[in-house]
Amino acid sequence: MDFQIKMFPTSGNAGPGGKVRIVATVNGIEHPPEVLWTFLSNEQPAVTPVLQTATSVDGSRYRAQLDFHLPFAGFQQVTCRVNGVDRKLRVYREPEKLQKPLTRQPDFTAYWMASLISLSRIPMDVRIREISTVKGIRLSEVTISSLDRVAVRGWLEEPIKPGRYPAVLRVPGYGGSMEPLGMFTDRVVFSFNPRGHGNSQDTVKGKPEDFWIRGLDDKAGYYYQGCYMDCVRAVDFLAQHRSVDASRIAVWGGSQGGGLAFATAALSSNVALCLADIPFMCDWDGYFKLSDWPEMESWICDASHRSWQTTLKTLSYFDTMNLAGRIRCPVRMGIGLQDDVCPPSTSFAAFNRVHGPREFQIYPDQGHGVPDQHYTAGWRWIEKRFGI
Repeated sequence: MDFQIKMFPTSGNAGPGGKVRIVATVNGIEHPPEVLWTFLSNEQPAVTPVLQTATSVDGSRYRAQLDFHLPFAGFQQVTCRVNGVDRKLRVYREPEKLQKPLTRQPDFTAYWMASLISLSRIPMDVRIREISTVKGIRLSEVTISSLDRVAVRGWLEEPIKPGRYPAVLRVPGYGGSMEPLGMFTDRVVFSFNPRGHGNSQDTVKGKPEDFWIRGLDDKAGYYYQGCYMDCVRAVDFLAQHRSVDASRIAVWGGSQGGGLAFATAALSSNVALCLADIPFMCDWDGYFKLSDWPEMESWICDASHRSWQTTLKTLSYFDTMNLAGRIRCPVRMGIGLQDDVCPPSTSFAAFNRVHGPREFQIYPDQGHGVPDQHYTAGWRWIEKRFGI
């Protein structure tokens, strides 16, 4: 059986009045199949499933059509089931108007102020080991000391020609490793690995890749407290480096790196541009309503004092939706509309809280990723704003 679904408009952006049409086509079966349409959204009221019988097109080809509308700003996932096989599509309407209630605890601001003060009291202890000088770029491995005196590292690429240049801090996806780019002689690039990632595993190991449950019983000492501070410390390093114009520092990441970009721009006043693609760690309450992660469920079930309520309370301190209101710099975000790893509604919950200028691009056929042209456009966006 060949079973496909397609949305109209093909952009996934609902038409006038929020109108959407989804067409299912089924080939290679003998009899008209039953088609079950179901709906999942954090923004829309519950929608009753729709059961249809597909109509014959010719021979063994059948077609079913679903027409509906999105009455509110947000996203709707539609699942089409035929003979036990599912196909999913997500559509949207006016995502820039989506507003989710903040989940900040009363001591949220005090918590992050205390974290930043604790970081400031730790000497940076910069160590730079030059690796090579190739094609006008000096490559060095940089080690700096972060919160709890954890050593973290990154790959610094700076132009050989003396001067002060704009800088881009690159931060990794979950469990990833940032590596040098070897591309630019007109900017500084710091490909940075926070604790547990890449070449920053002396104190905090990368395996198992269970970062989001490490220390989750308490906001003090939770993994992402240190990880966010690592990224702030990386910006601090760039701001004082001889080759960097401290007024032109950008932070850029995807997935976990997108969440880290949001958090870094929120917690460091030295960030002038933020590029956050398919960002993770946004709207935790909404996230777990749209996704299923056995690792988190198992962690909660492993101890009697844990519950979803207590877990979400701790996570609220690290929810970039709650931090994004501190961001004043321009922000650019790219989204895969069919992303089930970081559902777009959660990303917009953070993005729409940003107080600085913001722009976004939605790619209707993409899952957890953005196309190559998005990265090319991202570099051009940086170049335009930094005058490179």
